Amino acid sequence: MTMLDMDISVVIPLYNEAESLQELIAWIKRVMDDHRFSYEIILIDDGSTDESWMIIEGLKAMNPRITAVKFRRNYGKSAALNVGFAATQGDVVVTMDADLQDSPDEIPELYRKIIHEDFDLISGWKQQRHDPISKTIPTKLFNAVTRGVSGINNLHDFNCGLKAYKKDVVKSIEVYGEMHRYIPVIAKWAGFRRIDEQVVQHYPRKYGKTKFGAGRFIKGFLDLLSIFFVGKFAKRPMHFFGTMGVLSFLAGFVIAVWLIAEKLISIANQSPYRNVTDQPLFFFALVAIIIGTQLFLTGFIAELVSRNSVDRNNYQIEKVI
Repeated sequence: MTMLDMDISVVIPLYNEAESLQELIAWIKRVMDDHRFSYEIILIDDGSTDESWMIIEGLKAMNPRITAVKFRRNYGKSAALNVGFAATQGDVVVTMDADLQDSPDEIPELYRKIIHEDFDLISGWKQQRHDPISKTIPTKLFNAVTRGVSGINNLHDFNCGLKAYKKDVVKSIEVYGEMHRYIPVIAKWAGFRRIDEQVVQHYPRKYGKTKFGAGRFIKGFLDLLSIFFVGKFAKRPMHFFGTMGVLSFLAGFVIAVWLIAEKLISIANQSPYRNVTDQPLFFFALVAIIIGTQLFLTGFIAELVSRNSVDRNNYQIEKVI
């Protein structure tokens, strides 16, 4: 089996999922064999402290299609996915969680949409979720905000672990921090715009407990802002900081000139007047001028850093004739 004839790579990040691994691998194998797919399974152990790695070693001994990587410590799902993406060889890459809440039975349809309908990315949509209300309501809010910021209006569930990608997508993007939640957004900024979703089955968690707490929503919002800024202004930071700086500076400058002109006109007309420095609006203008100058200088410095970056002329090239 070579890189040229591999149909599907299944990437599975995991952390303390010892109970579910054997059942999951057997389920994937059954689906792949039934549909005669050539495939590989890439398991990324994100620093598990249970018996996950020992079980993976046993599974590898029985199934040569398994590739496994173990981190020395827990780095997070994004790091695991990034390492898994680098190792893939299949024409279609499928990601799924190891907790048996994602169904491998969805893989054939995901594969069909990527290959035969020419989508770049298909994201699962767990329309019927088996999660507590404390998780479902924040998730709906998170997805609504992400749709508004990213402009990807046809996705209902950005954070679903079950996704399928063209190989070119996973080889063209970098996932880090907590940004696995925004892979469709990252893919869009990289130029892959044929993105759709598929309603998938969501099973109740069978073993263990969830690895995510409430703090993920705060981190997720900050990561969304980072992705938006980096995707839009990474190669032209002066367009962002310079524009904001010029607007702030001009607003402060106009206010200051108006206050001074008002005083001079009052003096010329021998009317009562207040000193410019006695008016609170003057200090607002002064702050706006200072902030505007700082933003402009920040943009200038960021532009110098960007121009000296080793990947400043790294662009996504789709085809060359």
